[in-house]
Amino acid sequence: MLGKTLLIANPAAQNGEGARAAREVAGLLKERLGEGRLEVSTTLYPYHAAEIAASARGFDSVVALGGDGIIHETVNGLMKVDAAERPALGVVPVGSGNDFAKTLRISPKLPQAVAQLADAQPVPMDLGLVNGRFFVETLSFGLDAAIALDTVQRRQRTGATGTKLYLAAALDQLINHLERYRYRIALDGGAAESGEMYLMAVQNGITYGGGFAICPHASLADGQFDICIARPPLAKSKAVAVLLMAKDGHHMGFKNLQFSRAREVEVTFDRSVPAQVDGEDLTGSSFRVSMAPRALKVLAPKGWQSNSAFSQRPEGYPAPVPVTGKYVDVPAQ
Repeated sequence: MLGKTLLIANPAAQNGEGARAAREVAGLLKERLGEGRLEVSTTLYPYHAAEIAASARGFDSVVALGGDGIIHETVNGLMKVDAAERPALGVVPVGSGNDFAKTLRISPKLPQAVAQLADAQPVPMDLGLVNGRFFVETLSFGLDAAIALDTVQRRQRTGATGTKLYLAAALDQLINHLERYRYRIALDGGAAESGEMYLMAVQNGITYGGGFAICPHASLADGQFDICIARPPLAKSKAVAVLLMAKDGHHMGFKNLQFSRAREVEVTFDRSVPAQVDGEDLTGSSFRVSMAPRALKVLAPKGWQSNSAFSQRPEGYPAPVPVTGKYVDVPAQ
C-alpha cells in the first residue's frame, strides 16, 4: 500500500517527457490516495532527488518518476533516513533504459504503473554498496560501462531511447573501442585472482542497457551479487554475437564468459577504467563492493517474485548460497 506518498519527478527524463508524465501520474495518484495524501517534488539539478529523499520523513512511500538515474539518487537519499522512519520506494519508469523497473516488472504505461503501485506490497530488497555509494541494479566496468556512458551523449544528440540507443552505442564501442583491462579481484575475502577483461558486471538486478540480461539469474532478494566477466581473446564478430544474445539472456554458453556469485567484491584495475553504477558515471581504478541485504523496502507488483522470469540455471552456473553470514553494516548515513 502506498499510504502517504512523496512523488519525486525528474522533469527532464526521456528528453522532457518527465514533466508531462509527472502531471499525469500526480493526477492518477491523487484519485487513488485522496486529498492531503500526496506531495510532489521536482528535481532542479543533479543529485537533487537524493537531497529531497533524505528529508522524506513522515511518508509511507517515496515514488521516483524518471529513469534509473533518479532511482539511484532517491535510494541514496532514502538510505540517509533512519531505518525506523525510512519510507518504501516506488518506481514509475519514464527513462531511456528503465532497467530496475524491468526487473520489478513495472509497466512502462503510466496508468498501469500507478495501478501496480496502488496494489503493491513493500518487499525487503537488497542494495549494493560501492565505495560508499548505494546502487539498486547494476555496477559495471570496461566495455559495458563505456557503452552505458556513451548512451547519455547519444540520447542528447539524437533523442533515441531504449534498446535502439544502447545497440547503437554498443556496436560503435565494440567495433572501435574494444579495449582490454588488467584486474585483480577477490570474492568474499578469498585469495585475489588476476586476469584481463573486456567487461565486468556486478549485478544486483538482472539487466542493464535497457533490458540486456547480462546476469539473467540475478535476484534482488538473495543476498548476493551475480558477476559476469568477459575475457580475451574475443573477436569483434563474436563480441557482437554475445551482445545480441544477451538481450534475451542466451549468451551464457560462451567460454569467454565467467560467471560467479559473491557478497563482497574487491577489484583493482591497472588504470582508471570506464565505470557506471545504475547508469551514472563512477570514477577510479579500485572498488570495494558490499551487499546490503534487505536494506530497503520496495513496492513490488502483486505476485512479484524475484527472478521468476529466468528460473532455470544452465549447467555449471553458480548456485545461490544460504543467505546467512557476513554482510555490510548499513547504518543511517
